[in-house]
Amino acid sequence: MPSVSIIIPCKNEAAYIENCIRSVFACEYPNELLSVYVCDGKSTDGTPKIVKELAKEYSNLHLLINEQQTAPFGLNLGLRTSRADIKIILGAHSTVHPDFIAENVTTFELDPAIGCAGGIIINQYENEVSNIIGAAMSSPFGVGNAHFRTASKDGYVDTVAFGAYKKEVFEKAGYFDENLTRNQDDEFNYRIHRHGYKIYLNRQIKSNYFVRASYGKLFRQYFQYGYWKVFVNKKHKMITTLRQVVPMLFVLFLIIGLPLSFVHPLFTGFYLGILSLYFIGALIAATQQKANPLLLIYCFLILHISYGLGYLNGILDFMLLNKNPSDKAGQSSR
Repeated sequence: MPSVSIIIPCKNEAAYIENCIRSVFACEYPNELLSVYVCDGKSTDGTPKIVKELAKEYSNLHLLINEQQTAPFGLNLGLRTSRADIKIILGAHSTVHPDFIAENVTTFELDPAIGCAGGIIINQYENEVSNIIGAAMSSPFGVGNAHFRTASKDGYVDTVAFGAYKKEVFEKAGYFDENLTRNQDDEFNYRIHRHGYKIYLNRQIKSNYFVRASYGKLFRQYFQYGYWKVFVNKKHKMITTLRQVVPMLFVLFLIIGLPLSFVHPLFTGFYLGILSLYFIGALIAATQQKANPLLLIYCFLILHISYGLGYLNGILDFMLLNKNPSDKAGQSSR
């Protein structure tokens, strides 16, 4: 059986880190083949103290200090330190199911070309707002064909959350791009495809994720996703997935179409017609979820508009003004 490392980059996750770590060590996998690296970005809420206390209980738990305090730097710190055969990245806001590690390991046996395996995220709700956000992020209308969120099928995909990677993948494709505050795993998964590896989603690989409980946090999160996606496009000189440009086109339609709708009745009808189709689609999608339909439509708008605005801002900064990523690369936990 292969040795496995779990890499957990985090910052100020005192409320979640213990449950995350304990869920990993509760997995049905030989303890002597497992190691966990928590890469802490200089937390100020007592997270390192919690990890140190747990390390007294689990000898194969290690605390590393992430001096740069960004997610990709923390990921690379843990990945380079680990000598395991399979390396799994995990968010501190998560817990994993007992067979999480074993299912990841057996997925690689399906095809020797699989370089990355992953599964589905089961949303955990802390209040009504997080329930609405989780429902929106589980809907194809909200996030497109992100199968790890919609849990629609097993099979080969373009990306997964909390990926498990063969050690050889990093030897051939390199590590995560430390210039990226967001989208670092999307970009890396695109890169391993270019090196001939496949990514497989197995719905038996399950993790729980505690959903952000604020519309404001959600807006900032998806704005950053859209913003940094442009940097990824520039780096690889191509659009990595078509679904990423849809929110940007929607925002452009809203901005340009509004003044044009006052110019001529034809433009008015077209503008209102497209908006009507959007809201009809949103309403149909909302009624398929167990949440307040009006709040769910509001959440769809946040997802699409924030991502689209971030993408447009990224085009301005990275394409037109040729800015360096460090101009806006703030500190970020996982």
